[in-house]
Amino acid sequence: MASNNSLDEVTLISHALDDLQKSHSDVFNTRACRNTKKFVQRRVRSEGIAFLTKTLPRLGKCLDRALSSDTPMKSTDCRFSPATGSELPRFLGEFFNRVFDKSGTVLQDPCAASVGIIRKISYLFYKYELPYDVEQETDVVHKFKTCEEHLVSTVTPDLAKLGHELFAVRYRWTALADHRRALVVVKAKRLLARVFSNFDCKDIVPRHGPGAVATGQRLWTKYQWNNVSSKIAEYYPIDEYFYSSLSHVCDRVQELNKLTGESFPAKVILVPKDSRGPRLISCEPVDFQWIQQGLGRAIVNLVEKHPLTSANVFFSNQQPNQIGALFGSRNGRYATLDLNEASDRVSAELFKLLFPSHITECLMACRSDSTKLPDGVVLPLAKFAPMGSALCFPILALSVWALLTAGSPTKDTRERILVYGDDVIVPTAYAEQAMETLESFGLKINRDKSCTKGLFRESCGMDAFNGVCVTPVRIRTVWSSRPSSSSYCSWIAYANSFYDMGWFSAYDYIVSKLCAVYGAIPHDGLQISGAPSLREPSEFTHRLKKRINKGLQKAQYHVLVQQPKKTHKVIDGWSMLLRYFTEAGAATPDYLNRSQRGTGSDESQSVFSASQYTHRRTSMLVRRWR
Repeated sequence: MASNNSLDEVTLISHALDDLQKSHSDVFNTRACRNTKKFVQRRVRSEGIAFLTKTLPRLGKCLDRALSSDTPMKSTDCRFSPATGSELPRFLGEFFNRVFDKSGTVLQDPCAASVGIIRKISYLFYKYELPYDVEQETDVVHKFKTCEEHLVSTVTPDLAKLGHELFAVRYRWTALADHRRALVVVKAKRLLARVFSNFDCKDIVPRHGPGAVATGQRLWTKYQWNNVSSKIAEYYPIDEYFYSSLSHVCDRVQELNKLTGESFPAKVILVPKDSRGPRLISCEPVDFQWIQQGLGRAIVNLVEKHPLTSANVFFSNQQPNQIGALFGSRNGRYATLDLNEASDRVSAELFKLLFPSHITECLMACRSDSTKLPDGVVLPLAKFAPMGSALCFPILALSVWALLTAGSPTKDTRERILVYGDDVIVPTAYAEQAMETLESFGLKINRDKSCTKGLFRESCGMDAFNGVCVTPVRIRTVWSSRPSSSSYCSWIAYANSFYDMGWFSAYDYIVSKLCAVYGAIPHDGLQISGAPSLREPSEFTHRLKKRINKGLQKAQYHVLVQQPKKTHKVIDGWSMLLRYFTEAGAATPDYLNRSQRGTGSDESQSVFSASQYTHRRTSMLVRRWR
């Protein structure tokens, strides 16, 4: 028997359907709502939760494809029974009929609100982070190996041949039979040469990343070196980049003499992603990560400020791509491209072909050329860097931007190209040529998810149709009946999203379950900073403890706040000094001001401490007066 504290996914979606009926009673009457809920319950009984995490999202993908291409909407393509005399699904047919005619063709004046409703139901549990099985794990590793085999057998030899031919004719592209690709390479190389003309690969501040490393060091042992790859040391001398000062080197001279110069492979790990399976991450060795982080930050800083790239390539601001997707859905002038396995398909050969030699030498020196798979097999890498390297996304974004800009026909087209990692926006008139250009250099376009026709676009979390945002709420965090920091914060956010959409029945259902587990929860009307809050109180919320703080002359409430788990480890003084120089000492004044003031959910946060470590993706709930 289910606990009163448990949240049932079918019940939640039933509440969502009730909300739809109340807000769209002229289209979706009580009888239709009742039949739809029974249909969901019946399919979940027969298929399990896979109906919510796989079958319904398939319906949403068919909808998106029909709206952004010439493919008609057919119920049989998404494994739903059709309505009588129609190609459209019977499920949510009341809303499908406001978007398509009976043949599945988009209407002259389709209803954007109906598109949003179908997508909100279809994608509700698409990102659900359910445990993955061995078969899904094997499939992810197999795809990684298959991609690598394709790079080795096809892409690398092809690009190497093109590079040799260009070098032989001194980059006079007109002398080659493959004129078009040669021209793109020459132009792209010139663009990147201009971007990096004054960039010094040695002028970096190395640092460690927050994640795991292939060589197994813990957070507090990463600053004590026992190995530095000889190929890194050739470009980044150990005494300059791995120690805090010459005095540090002198004090550790015996340790320095014992350092080995071996290059260890990276290490593949699988981390939870969503209901489709795990995400593959290749953890870098600690010495490689140290330099990569410094280079990655320096490149990102350069690109976001350089006149050639500052308005086209982004790493921290998704808004330009989101606005581009919204405008593109309104007038069709912009297309959004989806790159498949983007981080795994930028080959090392492509990197060497496009980037200036002074860049390639340094970046190849701190690149892992192999990775260890979960079964222990060491796989040589033909890709430049898999996901997990700090250089993966900067090089991916710059490669895509350079190729598309070099291949664009006009200046106006070049200025309207937007790249955020693997999210790409181009003028629609250039979309087909842009996809062909990228694919000719070994990248792969997911044409089903690329939006080049119709009035549907998606990029950087913005899903838009005909100028209207139709981005659904995608629930990721699986409900926990026991107190959990991640569950508490995530489900408050989901409840608030439903409230903002007007789904008040779904909101109340989540709130009732939250209060059963966590007790009193604040709401926005109390204006409590630093604590997750509900939009408004409901009949299920409890009264919060309250006091008057005479010193601050204000009312305070005893609320749950999220606090990171911290570890204090006292390591040797030189290692702590090295950490201070690379993390706090190299930080921006804004970061230092925040750390001195104390921000976030913990008011006791103090100035940077070289002996304090925050565990990544771990936090706890504590009650504080706020």
